[in-house]
Amino acid sequence: MLIGTTMSTMEPSKTANWGAGRVTAEAEARFVAGVAYCERFFMGQAEAQKALFKLTAILEAEGIPYAVIGAMALNEYGHRRATVDVDIILREVDLVGFKTRHLGRGYEERVPGTGKLLDTEYDVRVDVLSAGRFPGDGKPKPIAFPDPATTAVRGTGFALLPLPRFIELKLASGMSAPHRLHDLADVLDLVRSAGLRPELADELHPWVREKFKELWNAAQGVDPY
Repeated sequence: MLIGTTMSTMEPSKTANWGAGRVTAEAEARFVAGVAYCERFFMGQAEAQKALFKLTAILEAEGIPYAVIGAMALNEYGHRRATVDVDIILREVDLVGFKTRHLGRGYEERVPGTGKLLDTEYDVRVDVLSAGRFPGDGKPKPIAFPDPATTAVRGTGFALLPLPRFIELKLASGMSAPHRLHDLADVLDLVRSAGLRPELADELHPWVREKFKELWNAAQGVDPY
């Protein structure tokens, strides 16, 4: 529900006679539920955030190296965006061990034999990307998901990739998989929101460097409204 707003105050005027029609009750419910979720997310109370910190607490307690990626990481790097799932990098051996210990105890496999998991307590999808595999189309390329044991930078209760490594993954994903074009949009939005400098391109792998420059230039455009 909108902050400080009740459903009664959202009711349209009985005498209003404008627009092309009314949305269905189902569509209205989806809209209100989506706004309510965004409110919880930006207050730090969404189900996905609870699932994230539950997972990182387990990994920290068990001494398992990891790195949070995806939209959760975007928020830390400087672009605020809500999300409904959790993306994380683990080494394959650690993923196998995690599933051995925790499947049936708060987690289930959405796809057997993969890192596509479900946090059954919060009903949140958890996607575990194995270090050494390739982003986007999954085919070999110069950029792979890095080993968090040697790459991650750690905070209190969470760990991330250095910004250049995160951007490399986003660019490699969007460049190689047409269904992942939103990864390129994430980089463009991050350039705008965080004011990333163009010199960051020098810290990126040459395979993605020109795409970053292209997106950086595109981000300098000014909306006419």
